[in-house]
Amino acid sequence: MSELSKLMRGVPSAVERQATATDFAAEPRPVALGLLAGQAHYEVVIAQLVRARCSVWIATANLKELMVEGPRRSVRSSSRFRSVLSCLDELAVKGVELRLLHAGVPSRAFRKSFDRYPRLIAGGLELRQCPRVHLKTVIVDGAFCYLGSANWTGAGLGAKGSGRRNFELGVASEDEGLIDQVQELYQAIWSGSQCAGCKLREDACEAPLDLF
Repeated sequence: MSELSKLMRGVPSAVERQATATDFAAEPRPVALGLLAGQAHYEVVIAQLVRARCSVWIATANLKELMVEGPRRSVRSSSRFRSVLSCLDELAVKGVELRLLHAGVPSRAFRKSFDRYPRLIAGGLELRQCPRVHLKTVIVDGAFCYLGSANWTGAGLGAKGSGRRNFELGVASEDEGLIDQVQELYQAIWSGSQCAGCKLREDACEAPLDLF
């Protein structure tokens, strides 16, 4: 057994607690991962997102407008870029479940763009806010998972040009066990199961998720 395996196996007992959906150390095991940096975030994550057939679960700390390549927004527009919300709107038409878990207040540009999509407003895209969310993940169809440093922003997900985007690093995987654990953690937050004992509930949370 490797030293890392010994260390991670001993984490729960070392502090006399039981592992939970949001507090655990998974035992190391071989997992197929792809490392993503810079523009590769856009090329891999967004490509997976637009092909979603069942579900898209997103978690981010910061939530901003994100422009992606696609059809012109109008016959008068020469721009080849459009809001990623238009992609999500197309997925909503197909019945894809769309969840977006975020910490901060969405940017003004995001809110303005979101208002253009009545289908998303009506529930096609469900948004929930928790000030403790700092994880960044995109899970597509329960079969693809991105985990890394990139927020749901153009600079984070490599949608901006060279010299303007952030330096980000993450991994992509189709490993079922890894995805199951990430989804379990996501669902635990999304459902509000962590709200009752949250120390930020009174001062920093306007709408605890266990009230929905």
